[in-house]
Amino acid sequence: MTAHKILHNEDEIRTRLDAVARQIVQAPLKPDFAVAILAGAFVFAADLLRALAKEGLSLPIEFLWLRSYAEKRTGGEIAVLVGPTERIHGKTVLLIDGVLDGGHTLVKARELLLNAEAAAVLTVVAVDKLRADAVAKADHALFASTHGFLVGYGMDDAGADRGLPYIGVVD
Repeated sequence: MTAHKILHNEDEIRTRLDAVARQIVQAPLKPDFAVAILAGAFVFAADLLRALAKEGLSLPIEFLWLRSYAEKRTGGEIAVLVGPTERIHGKTVLLIDGVLDGGHTLVKARELLLNAEAAAVLTVVAVDKLRADAVAKADHALFASTHGFLVGYGMDDAGADRGLPYIGVVD
C-alpha cells in the first residue's frame, strides 16, 4: 500500500455530505434524477443519495461509465464505456463525480447528458482541485483541495485504495 496522508476523515465527510445535501434540496432548481460517473463516484454517490433522501429528496440513479486515464496517473482520451439512457430525457440531472481535476470528464459527461436531452445538468463533486486551468466548475463540492494525487472514498491510484473510508493524498 502506498503511503498517504488523511485530508478528510469519515466525520468530516459525513458533515459535509449533510450540508451539501441541504444546499441541493434548498436550491431553486432541484434535480429529479441522479447520474454518477463510474468508477470514481460510486462511493460518494451512494452516500450523497442517502443524505439527499434524509432531506426529503429521493432520486432515481443511473451511471455513466467513462474512462479518462490511459495510464496510472496520466489523462488520456475519454472513452465512453456506458452512456446515458432514455430515462434522463426531460429530467434535471444531478451529475455526480469524485474529483474535479481538469474538468474534461465532467464536460464530456454533461455533453452526453444534454445530447440525450436532459432538461438541465447540475454538478456535484466530492473534491474540487481548484485548478485555474480547469475547463469546468462544479455547482457543489464537498471539499476544495489543492493537494496532489487523491485516493480513498472512491478515488484510486491505479486501482488501489478506492475503498478507503477517508480522502487522502498520496505522499
